[in-house]
Amino acid sequence: MEELTAEAFDLDDKSALIDEIMIKYGQEILQLAYSFVNNKEVAEDLTQDIFVKCYKSLHTFKGNSKIRTWLWKIAINHCKDYLKSWYNNKIIISEDESMFDKTQKESVEMAVIQKGDDEKMAVAVMNLEIKYREVIYLFYFQELTIREISKLIGIKQSTIKTRLRRAKEILKEELED
Repeated sequence: MEELTAEAFDLDDKSALIDEIMIKYGQEILQLAYSFVNNKEVAEDLTQDIFVKCYKSLHTFKGNSKIRTWLWKIAINHCKDYLKSWYNNKIIISEDESMFDKTQKESVEMAVIQKGDDEKMAVAVMNLEIKYREVIYLFYFQELTIREISKLIGIKQSTIKTRLRRAKEILKEELED
């Protein structure tokens, strides 16, 4: 998949650019949101909110980074804000359906670690604290480097490494039980 760049589009033509961004990155953003909230309907709502926020903020994009990186930063911050929100902490949402059709072997949770069908691993990853789940998702599923993750979520590379190591330790303990 070719990366979108600021030069490839007229930033004044916001509609065409947002359409292209949604087509190119919509599924990734939906999966990212789902990795934060573990609920299909909430992830869909957050994805829609993220693209609205992106549309309204296109004028702030300076081209210093890739559009994908800029979009992911908006998405991660929006998901974190949602997790801290009163609504998320006070309203209980139930989910009966999984994120994907059962015929689809590779779900978001499973793809995070090994793009396989190890359901126990997927459940363990989704049960991690968000700070660990976030780095696991970005490192293993999105295949971002530690440096890219650091820039994206605004924390030191050493902290990313520590969180990855700690997440692996937690997963190992969880899966050995």
